[in-house]
Amino acid sequence: MRLRPALTFLSLTATAVAAAGLVVAGAGTAQAATALPAHVFAPYFEAYNGDDPAALAQQSGAKYLTMAFVQAAAKGSCTVYWDGDTSTPISQSTYGSSFATIRANGGDVIPSFGGYAADNGGTEIADSCTDVNQIAAAYENMITTYDVSRLDFDVEDNSLTNTAGIDRRNKAMKQVEDWAAANGRTVQFSYTLPTTTGGLADSGMAVLRNAVSNGARVDVVNMMTFDYYDGASHEMANDTESSANGLISELAGLYPGKTQAQLWAMVGITEMVGVDDYGPAETFTTADATTVYNWAVSKGINTLSFWALQRDNGSCPGSAASDTCSGISQSTWQFSHTFAPFSSGGSTPANDFSVSLSPASGSVNAGASLTSSVHTAVTAGSAQSVSLSVSGAPAGVTASVSPASVTAGGNATLTVSAASSAVSGSYPLTVTGTGASGSHSATYTVTVNGTAPSTGITNGDFETGALTPWTGDSGDAVVSSPAHGGSHALKVNATSSQTGQASQTITLSPNHAYTLKAWVQGNFAYIGVTGGASATTWTSSSGWTQQSLPFTTGSSGTVTVSVHGWYAQGTVYADDFSIS
Repeated sequence: MRLRPALTFLSLTATAVAAAGLVVAGAGTAQAATALPAHVFAPYFEAYNGDDPAALAQQSGAKYLTMAFVQAAAKGSCTVYWDGDTSTPISQSTYGSSFATIRANGGDVIPSFGGYAADNGGTEIADSCTDVNQIAAAYENMITTYDVSRLDFDVEDNSLTNTAGIDRRNKAMKQVEDWAAANGRTVQFSYTLPTTTGGLADSGMAVLRNAVSNGARVDVVNMMTFDYYDGASHEMANDTESSANGLISELAGLYPGKTQAQLWAMVGITEMVGVDDYGPAETFTTADATTVYNWAVSKGINTLSFWALQRDNGSCPGSAASDTCSGISQSTWQFSHTFAPFSSGGSTPANDFSVSLSPASGSVNAGASLTSSVHTAVTAGSAQSVSLSVSGAPAGVTASVSPASVTAGGNATLTVSAASSAVSGSYPLTVTGTGASGSHSATYTVTVNGTAPSTGITNGDFETGALTPWTGDSGDAVVSSPAHGGSHALKVNATSSQTGQASQTITLSPNHAYTLKAWVQGNFAYIGVTGGASATTWTSSSGWTQQSLPFTTGSSGTVTVSVHGWYAQGTVYADDFSIS
């Protein structure tokens, strides 16, 4: 899912600023932007996927958004754009009307500079640009163009060890800080940093120590409490608390004049909802969200956030980390609804509930039936009566929920039966819970068994010339060159914002050992299976290399086969998938 003496800024001539490719709106007449609340929930919004931030803010109930990300288009540049895309400059023509709508609805936005792709590729502005004045001018341009009161700096990966970039960033922060004070403008700055379960690593603390040495005020230290990559299984809410406790001890040494309450008021927490990049061992659940919310209110922290708004839905239960869904069973906007009251001072939210299914999918033979547990939970306020129903069953399939009404926190059973006439295939069923506070739903995918291809994979050699029945990310396509066998192969479009994952769900024999094989080429070429089994492997190769991946199916026999690259590591090609 980030400052400079007024005299120094004013000494920049209009010609110098223009030569730098910057437009500093209202540089001499800063308006007083509305300050953010003392406690703010501001989830990250993925600015690179074309969504309207105002529309999603209204739909989700998240009044405040952290806009990710701002970066240079190329390493060495001092000009920034949204997601480094020259077609989306820092101007009112980009997001201006959306931001105005968000403010009219009582919220605001926090532009975030950096992010993993920029930090890795050297396009984070303080890493890219060697002129502190121009870096500061870019920050001021963002502030005055959109009239915002906080900038966020997401510093990770290579940016954590770029000491020159760290020093330039903090010097620029100090310049802008002094400029804002001289012009009566409220401007805050937050550092978003990776963490361990015991607090910031020394690389993150080095960023803060440099800020102190440059006289730059850091208002919020926002911890990314996910992607620990330590090989352990995690209880994410507990680890959030232990991470923050460690941070408080670190901040106490860095800011000895602050009280405990003042230190807690500097803390920000960003979760990754659902399954994070590491995998199922690091899963932030809906129950974790309630725990973290109550803890955040009790401690009086400043910022509560998560990565990312577009993931706050349960459309892909059992899947790995994705830009578009959480990978767990949840109702749409469930995490947003849990965290949203934080912006109004952490008041007790109105009554609300959730609906989830365990398991969220299953396989049935014609003439047989299967069941799944329907779980409801209180996500806010008090328990209420919830009516349950199910829809979406195809011809030959019946589905029912019993009992048809529970008190939130109670469970029911979904029963799905397939007649002998049921047509084989996978079908989504929607289980809906309706209460006084509104409705929430969860999806159950039932697969009616039929005759599967001998390999289990359809179009594994892509010789049809089309992607179907594979599904992929934007830009994934079947190409004629390079091809391993035959005349076609799959191109996986890994970019700075997506892994390019292409996948296909298949049904194999339950509880059976298989081996997935595929030929791949490119950097960080991954193949894997998820769902009823979980396994992955990868390689980097400039030529065709065969990967082999053993796995064992679960009780349903249903798995999702996938191939993907890695962020900003280039295109991956794949061909000739088989399962034996």
